Amino acid sequence: MNENILGIIAGVLTSISMIPQLIKVIKEKNVDDISLVMLIVLITGLSLWVWYGFIKDELPIILSNAFAVMVNISLLICYMIYKKS
Repeated sequence: MNENILGIIAGVLTSISMIPQLIKVIKEKNVDDISLVMLIVLITGLSLWVWYGFIKDELPIILSNAFAVMVNISLLICYMIYKKS
């Protein structure tokens, strides 16, 4: 398999992996089972991958991880909105 195709498939799968969780949170308005620390660590790691992609000039790395950052920031925003005090 061509390494670019492999990278694109991996990027798409990892980028969309949190979308079902985001949809569930939006529908149920419940974030009790989500770890704030996990979200912050994940967003930080994904952001570093975006930075790495820019350093290496690798558009698939940049795009897939930037999309994943946006999805997870959306989840973080939902966390802040729906978290019970």
